[in-house]
Amino acid sequence: MRPKKLEEVVGQKHILGRGKPLQKMIKSGNLSSVILWGPPGSGKTTIARLIAKYTKSHFEAFSAVTAGVQDVRRVIKEAEDRTKFNKQRTILFVDEIHRFNKAQQDAFLPCVEDGTIILVGATTENPSFEVNAPLISRSQVFVLNTLDDKDVSVLTRRASTYYKKHRFDKEALAYITKKANGDARTAINAMELAANISNNITLKVAEEAVQQKAIYYDKKGDWHYDVISAFIKSMRGSDPDASLYWLARMIKAGEDPVFIARRMVIFASEDIGNALPTALVVATATMQAVHMVGMPEAGIILAQCATYLASAPKSRASYNGLVEAMRDIDEKRLEPVPLHLRNAVTNLMKDLGYGKNYKWTDDKEFFKDMDFLPKNLKKRKYYEDPKEK
Repeated sequence: MRPKKLEEVVGQKHILGRGKPLQKMIKSGNLSSVILWGPPGSGKTTIARLIAKYTKSHFEAFSAVTAGVQDVRRVIKEAEDRTKFNKQRTILFVDEIHRFNKAQQDAFLPCVEDGTIILVGATTENPSFEVNAPLISRSQVFVLNTLDDKDVSVLTRRASTYYKKHRFDKEALAYITKKANGDARTAINAMELAANISNNITLKVAEEAVQQKAIYYDKKGDWHYDVISAFIKSMRGSDPDASLYWLARMIKAGEDPVFIARRMVIFASEDIGNALPTALVVATATMQAVHMVGMPEAGIILAQCATYLASAPKSRASYNGLVEAMRDIDEKRLEPVPLHLRNAVTNLMKDLGYGKNYKWTDDKEFFKDMDFLPKNLKKRKYYEDPKEK
């Protein structure tokens, strides 16, 4: 079912459309090593195979999960022989290249540099963090987008023609398309399973085949940080509905509930602060409750806290004040503590003026004209009380 021509590839028009960089590179045959970065089912393997086909190169594929340095050396030796005796280039497709360790990635460098192999790496992780800098500098990085429902719909209709003895209802194909969540592989696998269940694929059969929505969420990768970022920003924007949606995405994907609770504790102090001091109490109690109760019931507690924080008034006064104070410490002279703020624990200290004119009192007027900052920061304002606005 893989496309035989570039024009048959759905989606990724920003790199494969007419005149776009990857399309021009493939059509011209002036290849350099490339790294394809994108979510599952976005077409990375398909594009790699098309590169080999258009350039009449030998296609060699293996997974970084199972291959070792010895496998890399074997492929390099065979590529050298192929170039020497057959004048044919070798395209080495490495799926999940981010799983290669430094030694394995370094083994590629000499032959990538001299053109013995054209490396096509596929990864779902940000290559800036997961792929060695020397390897990235010798490769073109292309970002693949998640397919939209229109693209997946084209694929499901196309795939249905391969099942000559089956009939797919429009509602069934639409359901599979929607539940694939932009993953072409998930959609085609669902169709295959549905075809094994019945020759007449109705909506009911499609629901049985899909079972549930495919959610991609790597707890150590970009998706992890993107979703938690969306969750925090939704609470910051006082949108409880969006907060619940992103929370549900994390729960469904199996995120650690204590991690979510911990982030809400930070949020309660950083973004709400003294606008509603009880927010920190609620968030801390949430983290303790989640730890004690566990999933799935902990999800209810997380939802209560998330909606409470999203609905609360916001103030970053404490956080911003701390940032400003830290900046002054970095940029300004560190003056000594004023004498009247020091403890006079000996007679000598008293004689030197330690604690002079200072006493404990609840009379605010007593402190009205007293300076509590060093001389070079006199009258410096760090904190704007949200209740005074």
